[in-house]
Amino acid sequence: MKKLFSLTANPIQKDLGLLILRLIIGILMACYGYEKFSHFSEMASSDFWSKNISFLGMTGKVPLALTIFAELFCSILLIIGAFTRFALVVLMFCTGYIIVIVAQFNIISQGDNGHELNTAFVYFMIYLSLFFTGPGKYSLDYKKFTKR
Repeated sequence: MKKLFSLTANPIQKDLGLLILRLIIGILMACYGYEKFSHFSEMASSDFWSKNISFLGMTGKVPLALTIFAELFCSILLIIGAFTRFALVVLMFCTGYIIVIVAQFNIISQGDNGHELNTAFVYFMIYLSLFFTGPGKYSLDYKKFTKR
């Protein structure tokens, strides 16, 4: 109990913290991806995906499928801690694309209740942090790639 309220900079349980962060951020992003996956046909034909989003000259179904791959499948990889850095690079690319192309670097905007922070930017920063820390020892990557 003393460790919980310690004022030192030493981690209490760094790997457990990384697991919790991976689980929460992975589940939240997977929900976005699942929503797109379950409504693929309607979203692919919508004006937003057919007119506003263009990736390498492709519109409609292709960018939507790539977004679903990132948001759903790479989030699942992040949750279980398998190929974590690959998944994070894909997720950072996806959120970076949203920040640069879709939101046009609009990170802070005026909302109904004051200033709002772009959600894609928040996700990007969390993914970047996880990229540098790694998945922790409660991951499949640790079990597979760590020599004991």
